[in-house]
Amino acid sequence: MARNSRRSTRNDVQKSPRMSPLPSKSPPATTEIAEHSDESCPACPVGSPHESNPFSKEQWVRCDVCMTWYHWRCAGSGGDLDTVDKWYCSACLEANSDLSITFKAPARKSFRKRTQRDYANLNSGLGSDPRRWSRLLENKTFKEDPFKRLAGSEVRLEWLEEDQTAMTEPIIIEHPDDLGMTMPPNDFTVDDVVELVGKDTPVEVIDVASQSASPGWTLGKWNEYFNLDSEVREKICNVISLEISGTRLADKILPPRLVRDLDWVENYWPSTRKGKGHVYPKVQLYCLMGVAYAWTDWHVDFAGSSVYYHILRGSKIFYFIRPTPENLKTYEKWSGTELQNHSWLGDMVDDVYKVELKQGNTMIIPAGWIHAVYTPVDTLVFGGNFLHSYDVGKQLRVRNIEIATQVPKKFRFPMFTKLCWYVGDKVLRDLKSASGVSFSDRVLESMSQLADFLVSEVRILEKGNEAAKREVREQIPTDRVKDAAAMARELRWRLRLAGGSTSEDESYQTSWKMKTNGSKRKRPTSLSPLDGEIFRNFLPKLWDKVVETSAEPELRLEKRRRPESEDWAEGWSKFDGEEIGEDNGEVRMQRHNIVKVRRTETGLVRHRIERVVEEWKWD
Repeated sequence: MARNSRRSTRNDVQKSPRMSPLPSKSPPATTEIAEHSDESCPACPVGSPHESNPFSKEQWVRCDVCMTWYHWRCAGSGGDLDTVDKWYCSACLEANSDLSITFKAPARKSFRKRTQRDYANLNSGLGSDPRRWSRLLENKTFKEDPFKRLAGSEVRLEWLEEDQTAMTEPIIIEHPDDLGMTMPPNDFTVDDVVELVGKDTPVEVIDVASQSASPGWTLGKWNEYFNLDSEVREKICNVISLEISGTRLADKILPPRLVRDLDWVENYWPSTRKGKGHVYPKVQLYCLMGVAYAWTDWHVDFAGSSVYYHILRGSKIFYFIRPTPENLKTYEKWSGTELQNHSWLGDMVDDVYKVELKQGNTMIIPAGWIHAVYTPVDTLVFGGNFLHSYDVGKQLRVRNIEIATQVPKKFRFPMFTKLCWYVGDKVLRDLKSASGVSFSDRVLESMSQLADFLVSEVRILEKGNEAAKREVREQIPTDRVKDAAAMARELRWRLRLAGGSTSEDESYQTSWKMKTNGSKRKRPTSLSPLDGEIFRNFLPKLWDKVVETSAEPELRLEKRRRPESEDWAEGWSKFDGEEIGEDNGEVRMQRHNIVKVRRTETGLVRHRIERVVEEWKWD
């Protein structure tokens, strides 16, 4: 349904279809109604004069199938046009029974701008007190956090490889020594931030009382506000999104060593396409400045990205909710709805953990953790966001929540899908390299979910509508990815092989399920490469004849060592070795033979495969 040229712009009601400001591949709206006058529509009563209220704007609506324009008062149901998502005229509805008019979900952004959260008032009747958030917290109970405190020297890639719980819970590094991180000196202030970044730099300031943006701020104006005594400040404000890449301040900051080792932007986005003059995800260096009593309400960092967070001056108090499936589902229900305005999320989940950070502390928050932040004193923080290869599933889960709750693209991880393509391309080249790059089981499982996501993007290209196809194409980096369909499917295929599945393994299935923007597809019962689904652009050479035979099972009694010692597997796994022992064992042995032949230009190729299955038993 369109009120401008397409329904993708859903704000202003258009006076006339001829005023459409957006280009469209469809014929112009004026062509569609050429047989009618400028003020009539196909649904206007025949033989009746056109009647409209000269003091109100005429609302037009376009059918999403035949592209014909109608008066909303003539063809509509009498409801609010702003709530309609997809609209079809009566003729198209009668011609196709599968069509149905759909309506939009409530937009998250509208709640943030128009409605102030008042659950503090409901709990304690504090009215518009700018410090009501701190008083709300006094009436809540929290669990002591169970999170690890690590030394800087322990926070390395080796920790991730050796500890399967690494990067699944927040960690606190109380002293930055040996963390491989560079920060400004302890006497660095907001005055210094302004000097290095520029006083005229626009900055988004959050009004804490309403949790919405306060327009018209520059760093210079913010500096004047920040330097006021807390008693003089009329409002409590917060700065949490000042990205400083490319400024003189950025030269004084280096994220922790582990963050740099994991960060997708750092390691996978082409270095020739980063830096000044290039558009890339600038999320690695943030300066956060909060005054006493500031509060950031419950949220998950965009695309489930992980965060490093260093307190240069002041202190912060974090409140964490574990990202279990149930808690994430509750967060999705709460976020962007009326519940967000009137309910404390902590009362709707299992546990809330409280963590206090002091000056000099650093914290790393892993993917998907729901958290809120309170600022007890004026505080200066440096941090950044990063995506990584150890929890892709949770990152994609949070992205789906953002889509479901209609988070504006402005507040999502920039160029997320394009970054995923860059990562997939590099991982595929590593898997194909002669050097034999190996990945841990944890990374293989995580990257398999990335491959499934990329394949879902390819399916949109193959079966989605034109708007969806265009959006997917725009995110494919053609400087690296020449054939997106082939790349995505080969990546999935090679990851499965690396994970221990054979190319003919029909039982291999992944648990990840990805939404495909309305493009439905039945999963095949077989994942054989011959059906083109594992790797669409790969077809192995066919054999002219394949013969399989199985011999009758044989029973023997032989002396062999029982599998009781700690190193039993070492001896039994030798191909040509025999574990001679003193114990009488019974073995059931069966041989299976496969012979494959095919002709070639110069002769023929024959594969002879013998498989021996042994089952051992001891009395």
